[in-house]
Amino acid sequence: MANPLLQVKNLRVEFPSRHGTLLALDDISFEIAPGEILGVVGESGAGKSLTGAAIIGLLEPPGRIASGQVLLDGQRIDHLDADAMRKIRGRQIGAVFQDPLTSLNPLYTVGRQLVETIRTHLPMDEAQARERAIDLLRQTGIPAPEARIGQYPHQFSGGMRQRVVIALALAAQPRLIVADEPTTALDVSIQAQIIALLKKLAKEQGAAVMLVTHDMGVIAETCDRVAVMYAGRIVELGPVHAVIHHPSHPYSRGLMGSIPAMDEDRERLLQIDGAMPRLNAIPPGCAFNPRCTQTVDRCRRERPELLDAGATRAACWQVLEPAGARL
Repeated sequence: MANPLLQVKNLRVEFPSRHGTLLALDDISFEIAPGEILGVVGESGAGKSLTGAAIIGLLEPPGRIASGQVLLDGQRIDHLDADAMRKIRGRQIGAVFQDPLTSLNPLYTVGRQLVETIRTHLPMDEAQARERAIDLLRQTGIPAPEARIGQYPHQFSGGMRQRVVIALALAAQPRLIVADEPTTALDVSIQAQIIALLKKLAKEQGAAVMLVTHDMGVIAETCDRVAVMYAGRIVELGPVHAVIHHPSHPYSRGLMGSIPAMDEDRERLLQIDGAMPRLNAIPPGCAFNPRCTQTVDRCRRERPELLDAGATRAACWQVLEPAGARL
């Protein structure tokens, strides 16, 4: 990939506890180019949201980055103090969270929150900032923005509040947007509009987007590439079409097999037996091996790194076998 905007290199996040140190993210590495949307998918507890929090400097204590690097346009940002990171967050990195009510102050109008954010990061006076705020609301599909700019968050529907949060994330024209489950709990029609908006931002403004979700339909509709996570590691990484239609890792195949297909006549969807392991009980070797139907002895002993698997890269020993010899 030429000139990536975001580079995450060997990121490791730990949570110290009385009973020892829990490893939450283990050797996470990926890149996102300007104008590209990378989807991060996996079950609850896989480490998707934690990866986004580590990138934007919002890890909850006692969580900490133990090793690795996060680079934005070639400049390392993971070691910055809170004040320095606050200046980058908002100006160069925009964040969209799952619940818009956690991002909006119920005591202030949406206009005041937008204007304050704009004036914090851009050299604008009050009038200029208000004009930009109205324009942002218009861009994100808020009807009658001149009137609604003076309203409070509770006067907006869930979908409209999420649009306001996206407007806040875009207020200072950031180059990277980290969107954590931005369409969860929204009506399907509103989801489609939010997806279209994210795609428009990436295409027209050249923003790099990291989209965290568990919804494979959203991934298929929105993303250029996909990172599949399991137990704090990336188990498959590649172009969205390849991961969805020709997944190489057994976990990815299980995820894709659980999606209803309109063009197939199946009485039952596939399912992955078992559950994600707890952080203090991650098995040796491949963390997925207790749930995998293709496990061999090596899977229980050695942990695979990401290996070339055709169009994608997968952390699975089976990809080293000839296609006809795979179990």
